Amino acid sequence: MERAAAAAGPAVEGGGVNRRAVRAASAAAGAGSRQPSTEALDSPTGSHVEWCKQLIAATISSQISGSVPSEGMSRDYRVYRRPVIREIQDGHNGYHSEAEPDQVALRDGNKLAQMEEAPLFPGESIKVIAKDVMYICPFMGAVSGTLTVTDFRMYIKSVERDPPFVVDVPLGVISRVEKIGVQSHGDNSCGIEIVCKDMRNLRLAYKQEEQNRLEIFENLVTRAFPVSNGLPLFAFSYKEKFAVNGWKVYDPIVEYKRQGLPNESWKISKINSTYELCDTYPAILVVPTSVKDDDLSKVAAFRAKGRVPVLSWIHPESQATITRCSQPSVGPNDKRCKEDEKYLQTIMDANAQSHKLIIFDARQNSVADTNKAKGGGYESESAYPNAELVFLEIHNIHVMRESLRKLKEIVYPTIDETRWLSNVDSTHWLEYIRMLLAGAVRIADKIESGKTSVVVHCSDGWDRTAQLTALAMLMLDSYYRTIKGFEVLIEKEWISFGHRFAMRVGHGDDDHADADRSPIFLQFIDCVWQMTKQFPAAFEFNELFLITILDHLYSCLFGTFLCNCEKERLKEEVSTKTVSLWSYINSQLDEFTNPFYVNYENHVLYPVASLNHLELWVNYYVRWNPRMRPQVPIHQNLKELLAIRTELQKKVEDLQREAATRSISSSSDRGSSPSHSATPVHTSV
Repeated sequence: MERAAAAAGPAVEGGGVNRRAVRAASAAAGAGSRQPSTEALDSPTGSHVEWCKQLIAATISSQISGSVPSEGMSRDYRVYRRPVIREIQDGHNGYHSEAEPDQVALRDGNKLAQMEEAPLFPGESIKVIAKDVMYICPFMGAVSGTLTVTDFRMYIKSVERDPPFVVDVPLGVISRVEKIGVQSHGDNSCGIEIVCKDMRNLRLAYKQEEQNRLEIFENLVTRAFPVSNGLPLFAFSYKEKFAVNGWKVYDPIVEYKRQGLPNESWKISKINSTYELCDTYPAILVVPTSVKDDDLSKVAAFRAKGRVPVLSWIHPESQATITRCSQPSVGPNDKRCKEDEKYLQTIMDANAQSHKLIIFDARQNSVADTNKAKGGGYESESAYPNAELVFLEIHNIHVMRESLRKLKEIVYPTIDETRWLSNVDSTHWLEYIRMLLAGAVRIADKIESGKTSVVVHCSDGWDRTAQLTALAMLMLDSYYRTIKGFEVLIEKEWISFGHRFAMRVGHGDDDHADADRSPIFLQFIDCVWQMTKQFPAAFEFNELFLITILDHLYSCLFGTFLCNCEKERLKEEVSTKTVSLWSYINSQLDEFTNPFYVNYENHVLYPVASLNHLELWVNYYVRWNPRMRPQVPIHQNLKELLAIRTELQKKVEDLQREAATRSISSSSDRGSSPSHSATPVHTSV
């Protein structure tokens, strides 16, 4: 069947039954045609949904400039309002609290303070309550209210405004807390600056006697960085129950079976069941059938961190594969390993469609040479004669961290409108997003059009490698573009294969200057968002889904992104002692569903990896600025469209049944006539 040309550059040849390459420009124009173009509070967990939506707008729920009519503010607040999620009981508004007696007295004796307290999640407890704390808002000036610090959040509420002003910050998003001097705020002489991981900073001012009595700064630091203070992350205390068990979303055996594995060339191996082969890999791996365990152990000894080449994805027709690994330990003396060379030859031989293997090294060539001098390196074409080595020239984690720091400087708290485009360009953030997308397109095209197997690695195989394999798989396999499939993709390529979430994010750790921190997973989600913009009907999930994932990357409310690898999660009993993010999401799928979704089954997506087609994700990076927020609540509109689509789909199904009934009735009236046949009705909304 014919196939459209790829928009991103590589030529796409014919072949492949029922698989089509879709250009980015075609997604908006002809989603319904399926042809490639040339160019909730009522739910059981509705309270949590509202909280997540408030997290998206948190400090700006009422931070609208004075020129906005109060009527508009009230309407917007109702959309983002966070309800109390527990019943009133025990005379303390239902809060299980470990607050000091004087804080309890403050609640009981001060009606205003009671109104300004924080609603709590199951398992959450109050540590500090301080009244008359001033939040120094960069958009509307100082706001006085009650500060509540729990073991999960910092919550400020002022009922002096209508609607009430709320700042709700999960402690997990805090990167550092510093004391600052405060002037011209009356008796509030103590100040704190809070630097967050989600593109905002907060400033508070309060009275010296409150600091002396409550030790606000010390309590905030202790609770914001529990790991550094010998305390557990809040995810281990969170007790909310959901209708769906998110820990059952990903089963590696089921996912590999979906891909048609095992087969005659590939087997499912449990050689790493005790994590002895590689302590950062999952227990279950897919490796070539003919490879013996002894040889696999020798390959592991030759690859950095023991991360041997293992299968991530296999093409359903050509059997071309994406395999991932770490760099070989070639070193300055060009060390060789015959088992590793034979192993890659076996991977190539497993695909009868091609007599070549493409090795995509994500690194810059110069950096790979530096790594080689230190004992690492890359595959030489003399040692691997049937392999072609391609460097994708993607920068390292330190460059990405610095790029995000520059981006934060230009988006918060003020934006220079006159230099906006040049300022964004100077951060190089979109250029790095472009490089990732371009690399993934090259990988996907080699698999789909070239019918050639590929090996992907960087240095250790858990940062850029995960970005590239996951993005390429998203382009190649429509299953991963569903909500469930995308969850499986994250669980598989990121979580089980050992992306170091704890190290890159710094969960509960006060070392904000740690050189191992880097926005690697954020970049991946940004790339996915860019794809949803180019193919707005190809993804089952909406923007809120992606933002919710990023918010809980930092929040430490769920166990999904904790620890650095599968072995650590097993040791910490994460799946039994914490709640999965997918439990929450899958309990209210309507909140995260794209109403324009059309299942592009067996279609390959080639996004345009050009700066002309990329844009800054304003709804994420600049969401804390009220002047950049849409005046109309987009999420609510999408929910209404989803309801309309459901209603129309039901009408279509009713009409189909009616047409089928009439057809049967008509056929029986005519008897058995060879000149008439019923044609089924095929309609899609």
